[in-house]
Amino acid sequence: MHNTTGERLQQHQHLSWRRASGLYANNKQLIGDAAQNQATMSPHNVIFDAKVHISDAEVQPDIKHFPFTVFNKAGKPYIRLEQKEFSPKEILSMVLLKMKETAESYLGYNIDDTVITVPAYFNDSQRQATKDAGTISGMNVLCIINKPTAAAIAYSLDKKVVGERNVLIFDLGGGTFDVSLLTIEEGIFEVKATAGDTHLGGEDFGNQLINHFAQGFKRKHKKGE
Repeated sequence: MHNTTGERLQQHQHLSWRRASGLYANNKQLIGDAAQNQATMSPHNVIFDAKVHISDAEVQPDIKHFPFTVFNKAGKPYIRLEQKEFSPKEILSMVLLKMKETAESYLGYNIDDTVITVPAYFNDSQRQATKDAGTISGMNVLCIINKPTAAAIAYSLDKKVVGERNVLIFDLGGGTFDVSLLTIEEGIFEVKATAGDTHLGGEDFGNQLINHFAQGFKRKHKKGE
């Protein structure tokens, strides 16, 4: 499905979990590329990686990479933009609402029910927080399913799988990593094994590269001694 700018509606483009939202002095809310385009002018007011840290208290290793302010509130990470405070759940609800509105505009009818995919290694708290975000956005969340399972469903529909088939789903995304082994037979999906890391993805590779070259620069110019 394409949106109004001719781009496909998928995670790594205009309506992205990672390109979550930007809120500015005039209280204008921007989602996706519109927020990303403001990052160079107002980086401290552009939020990203909200999905990774939803209901995740262990954010200390990542805070140094964030231009926005992350602080502790009742044992959970919150984000401060100017005078406003948001939980990751609230940020994700904004993204989901924007996705809902864009899809409704394209399809020409209202969308009430939804199925949301999450990384396979999301714990119960993260899954519930994601479901809550969907509810806040005004949708009836039918269920939360693992991303590898969703990929297997798409695979079976595309390939028209007949008989029993073992499928290995490898999903290395912008912020998470999942590997799942599933058995597909007559439209029934059984997860045999799953493994992954909710803090491993393209963003982490980028941070490692930045650290590598920063350290090399310091050594070359004898900085930080």
